Amino acid sequence: MPILTSGARRSLPLLPLAAALFLLVGCASVTPIGQLLDDPARYDGKTVRIAGEVKGSAGGLGVGAYEVRDETGTLTVVSDRSSPPRTGARIEVKGTFRALFTLLTQSLAVLREESRSLR
Repeated sequence: MPILTSGARRSLPLLPLAAALFLLVGCASVTPIGQLLDDPARYDGKTVRIAGEVKGSAGGLGVGAYEVRDETGTLTVVSDRSSPPRTGARIEVKGTFRALFTLLTQSLAVLREESRSLR
């Protein structure tokens, strides 16, 4: 049986906490679409994650565009890496947010897809 010093016994409970923190840091949080559209200048050019339901898609030959809607809004996602997912799919998308322009209360923005996964 190994002999633990008092310092080693105190550090053992910290191991699960350190592992949990490491996992949380590695998992980027999902940004609500409404938050992106409400403050597009803040997120322009930044990598973000969104999640929601695919409401429409178009494309072929490995490229396309599709709309993702969550409880807060809808955002168009463009992809030059793969065909768009089917309408109705629940997905999470990581990509670069691009604020194209804002006119009065309407913002036009897109997310350039880097990766996606089904939820």
